[in-house]
Amino acid sequence: MNHDAIRPEAQNGEEKSRVEKKQGKGLTRQLAAGLSFSMAAMRKEGSVKAPPGSIPGIESFGPMDQPPAPDAVRLQWYDYGVNAVSFEAEGDLETMCSSERPADTLVRWINVDGLNPYVVNRLRQAYGIHTLAAEDVLRTSQRPKLEIFPNHLFVVVRMLTLRDGVMHQEQVSIFLFKDTLITFQETKGDVWDPIRQRLQKKGSRLRSMGPAYLLYALLDAVVDHSFPLLESYGEMLEELEAAVINDPQPVIQRQIHRIKRELVVLRRVLWPLREVVNELHRNDTEEIPAEVKTFMRDVYDHAVQVMEIIETYREQAGGLNDLYMSAVANRMNEIMKVLTIMASFFIPITFVAGVYGMNFEHIPELPWKYGYVGFWAVCVSIFTVLFVFFRRKGWLGGK
Repeated sequence: MNHDAIRPEAQNGEEKSRVEKKQGKGLTRQLAAGLSFSMAAMRKEGSVKAPPGSIPGIESFGPMDQPPAPDAVRLQWYDYGVNAVSFEAEGDLETMCSSERPADTLVRWINVDGLNPYVVNRLRQAYGIHTLAAEDVLRTSQRPKLEIFPNHLFVVVRMLTLRDGVMHQEQVSIFLFKDTLITFQETKGDVWDPIRQRLQKKGSRLRSMGPAYLLYALLDAVVDHSFPLLESYGEMLEELEAAVINDPQPVIQRQIHRIKRELVVLRRVLWPLREVVNELHRNDTEEIPAEVKTFMRDVYDHAVQVMEIIETYREQAGGLNDLYMSAVANRMNEIMKVLTIMASFFIPITFVAGVYGMNFEHIPELPWKYGYVGFWAVCVSIFTVLFVFFRRKGWLGGK
């Protein structure tokens, strides 16, 4: 979207007004073509739902002896410590499950792009993941939550990403063990590349702390990635406000309602995430050391700030809708004012023409030689008097 589309460039008042109106129409055409954010992409589609009374757990997906297609699932893992780090970009599932973490490393981070029952079940067997948690990984309609199991924590969050100008959301499932972290994503691509780069740097805090700190870093990236997305909404609301003032069109009101709906979705996605981070900070669990809880509190503060921004933008969008209705009402009042003034000029003239247009035989002025000229003199006089009166009242733009 061109953010210069509403910037006035003319200097004098009349030319400036024309430029602003023209630019406002240009923004209206952009909005008609569609904003950068698609509501369809925000809705979850294709989530697997079990019929009522189904078997609880991953067993409800039936036999899981069929490996996925070669490109359907991508498996990556990092083994890292203070002085060593190794990375497997396109690893084999069985190789990873049977391999030992190197002795000079502290943490193994397994990242799975793409969901497949065979892969999820194999990792469940290898790491002792609870069957209900494994089921929630595959059913991608979960709200953000934290579940505590005897040997691991299970965290579900929703990650927002911007791809080709369209916002997408996906479920991310995270399992935290004593020295292992497993993440499941629905599709390839995420917001964690800076974390991967930090793992490559010797001396980084990530490499000297356990998997709980890696969990903090992943959650922090998910929350902080919301700020540039919300900034885009702020810019759009500013442009819509200028467009409403310059040239309110029905398409602008539709886009205001569209943004309001998307902000509701964002709130529904990010509000539970705040509670998840708060639970990680407050719960006494062995998997989250005390030093990591301090960092979790920082993520919680960021999540609260995100929610405040969303609420502010929701109120701003509501105010824009009121501004639009007010601008349309003012425009209608101006139109009615012009029509009323025009009618006021012609009502007395129409009265005079109606009187002398009657078919009575004895109207004194009809035989008069200069009656036609006198009629026009009266009409012009009435028009002039009304014009001067309206002008002095300021109804014609004067003072």
